[in-house]
Amino acid sequence: MTGRRMTSLLAYATAAATGAALLTGCGVLPGVSGGSREPLTVMTWAPDGTRATNMPGMPAMAQAYARWVNAEGGIAGHELRVLTCNEQNSSAGAAACARRAVRENVVAVVGSYSQHGRAFMAPLEAAGIPYIGGYGLSEDEFTSHLSYPVNGGQASLIAGHGMQLAESCRRVSLVRPDTVAGDRLPTLLNSGLQRSRHRTATDIPAVEDAGEYTEKASEAREKAGDDKGCVTAVLGERTQTFFDSFRRLPDSDDDAEVRISSVLGSVGQPLVDRTGGSRSPFEGAYVTGWYPDASDKAWTPMLKVIREHAFEDNRIDPADAGVQTTWIAYTVLKKAVESVGAEEVTPLRVARALDRGEEIDTGGLTPPLRWRYEDMLGATDFPRIVNSEVTFQVVRQGRLVAQKPGFVDVGETVRSAP
Repeated sequence: MTGRRMTSLLAYATAAATGAALLTGCGVLPGVSGGSREPLTVMTWAPDGTRATNMPGMPAMAQAYARWVNAEGGIAGHELRVLTCNEQNSSAGAAACARRAVRENVVAVVGSYSQHGRAFMAPLEAAGIPYIGGYGLSEDEFTSHLSYPVNGGQASLIAGHGMQLAESCRRVSLVRPDTVAGDRLPTLLNSGLQRSRHRTATDIPAVEDAGEYTEKASEAREKAGDDKGCVTAVLGERTQTFFDSFRRLPDSDDDAEVRISSVLGSVGQPLVDRTGGSRSPFEGAYVTGWYPDASDKAWTPMLKVIREHAFEDNRIDPADAGVQTTWIAYTVLKKAVESVGAEEVTPLRVARALDRGEEIDTGGLTPPLRWRYEDMLGATDFPRIVNSEVTFQVVRQGRLVAQKPGFVDVGETVRSAP
């Protein structure tokens, strides 16, 4: 073998070994071609492989975003490094992810999902790490001075859903998780219903990770009645399980007047597709969302990034509310880092950039976002909501489409909830 041939083979082996080492890193996405400044490390967490709601598309979207932005030279010259963590749908898991974020010296936690706000916000606050664009499940996301929500969370969805149902439903049954987070939902739904002087909904708590819901489904249908009755279920991934039980009830096919409904995150386009499209049991269902429907042209930049940098990663569905929230959260991070204008980006500098009123244009996916005191809703339990707009959607011919164009502001409804 010639010396040149040997040198070539050794160089190839070294490059291959280096690549393998990068690929086997636990939960770390290395940069593609970032800038010359110090790397920028962030974390995105979400539950995966659990018996309740799983959101693998959120960290996957974060990784695709990093590949894209690094291919463009990074954020303000900084290579973006994304750490991921499985939150496991538990307070212990959420706390563990937060502690790891502190150990890894991240500048922010971005576009993450957890209902265990008390468990993860305390470690982040102690370290001064901002939490940008969380999914909006926990009240702590709307009270902590270091949280920067991009939507109105479950509060705006549920209050808005009450407003949506009040226009069409005579009686409403609400099936929701029998958890601390779920306990707040009936009050919010009723605040929306009562904006139109509607009667309150029947509250039906249910086990979050049950294998079937026949008893709860029967109770919900009975309480809703068959005269313009509506059954709404907000059970995350188990919403499909609930409606499977619902449609199997005796004579349920004859109850044409019983309408089903939910909110994005519990029902979305991926679920409609999996359950038959236009033949899905969700055909005709009312759904309240935070953002425009997935066919809106405002999503074009995200779709381009997914197409070019997700490498056919089937965890990423562009119609998924978690994926969409992660995209918007990283849009906020990018703008905040660019506004810092310093060689070293720290958690404090990122938080200050957002606190001083840096306005974030999300290209029509939300209203312009800004977190000054005067921009906040100031609702008793959700003071840091800055985006109180939702969209009313409906499933028609197997597609989630706008029931009415544009956004609906539910700020006053959320603020009036007792």
